[in-house]
Amino acid sequence: MSIRAGIVVTGTEVLTGRVADANGPWLAERLRELGVDVGHVVVVGDRPADLRAALGFLAGTGVPLVVTTGGLGPTADDLTADVVAEYQGRPPSVDPALEQRIAAVVERLMAMRGWQADPASTAVGVRKQARVPEGATVLEPVGTAPGLVVPPGQEGAGPVVLVLPGPPGELRGMWPAAVASAPVAALLTGAPELRQETVRMWGTLEAQLAATLRDAEPELDGLEITTCLREGELEIVTRFAPDAQPAYDRLVEVLTERHGSTVFSTGPDLDAVVADALSGRGLTVATAESCTGGLLAGRLSARPGSSAYLLGGVTAYANGAKEALLDVPADLLAQQGAVSAEVAAAMAEGARARFGADVGVGITGVAGPGGGTADKPVGTVHVCVVEPDTRVTRALRLRGSRTAVRERSVTMAMHLLRELLLGGPPA
Repeated sequence: MSIRAGIVVTGTEVLTGRVADANGPWLAERLRELGVDVGHVVVVGDRPADLRAALGFLAGTGVPLVVTTGGLGPTADDLTADVVAEYQGRPPSVDPALEQRIAAVVERLMAMRGWQADPASTAVGVRKQARVPEGATVLEPVGTAPGLVVPPGQEGAGPVVLVLPGPPGELRGMWPAAVASAPVAALLTGAPELRQETVRMWGTLEAQLAATLRDAEPELDGLEITTCLREGELEIVTRFAPDAQPAYDRLVEVLTERHGSTVFSTGPDLDAVVADALSGRGLTVATAESCTGGLLAGRLSARPGSSAYLLGGVTAYANGAKEALLDVPADLLAQQGAVSAEVAAAMAEGARARFGADVGVGITGVAGPGGGTADKPVGTVHVCVVEPDTRVTRALRLRGSRTAVRERSVTMAMHLLRELLLGGPPA
């Protein structure tokens, strides 16, 4: 049996969507690597009652470990440490040595940034961050906020609560110390391995996959299978204990037997597949983008080491920019229009020639919400990928918001790159 845990993400800014939750999924995956299965990630605002309710809910599921993130700053809405102390029945008090260490960090940061602040107000904030529940283990600050490992109350019932800061950089920097702390390390001792593998498909309908999984179900005992449709890709994510490895191997066999023409990866994501293909073949690529505004170049350059294969990109919205920067003929633009297969191909060739790349990619379209016509409605996009002797093109009719059209166009361009470089499921 795996160890289970729950996560509480605090912050009204996360609850309302102003800030995306970068901590919950990251923690869930790190815990999975340690053999800990996360059953719930609960997001609450900066309200003590809601945080207490979340702690009570997770404790009621019987988990031995709860991880909280956020609410450890010096301001009035940073209440996590005190609420956890109250919930665990461990009254907090100021740790003078910790107070001095936090004050030194704050002073150093203010000097580095040239900030000025009222000394009395700063001291109050530092003192607030130095409050430690009775019997808790202090995790040294990565920023200004220390973390805490708070054991159950004196009666010993309930989970250990690991209290971590909200800024992702601080949380991740503190994670090794959190895992190594005695209360958490004791929980992790003997935790069984929890494996996770992913099969990625392009061109299989969810209904087809569902039918395959139903037929194979008797052979898949011990597997927790989750399917996700993401921009046209099907991800089959499977979690299992080591003794279920034969069942997982059978799952891959079944998927390959029934849908092999659409399986493009049994591990790495699309971006890694394309990057590895470019690097493995020693090829370079350049991009020319209109409606996607540089998103493809940004996606290609996001991976470390991308300078080995990405030479550059041009964002050419105006026809004049297409002519001047990509050598798209003016008469072609006049005859076919900027949103056309012919112009996408000319943009791809122009990018390849301009940068001296082996492969060129061109994208042009109408992302909306305005600008569409009867012949070329919003969502009309043309994508082209070229090598010296090969050309792969697609004409798309995409639905959704401007953001959705742009992102789906980039995904299609990545799949066209994969198709040109490796073959496999057609984009």
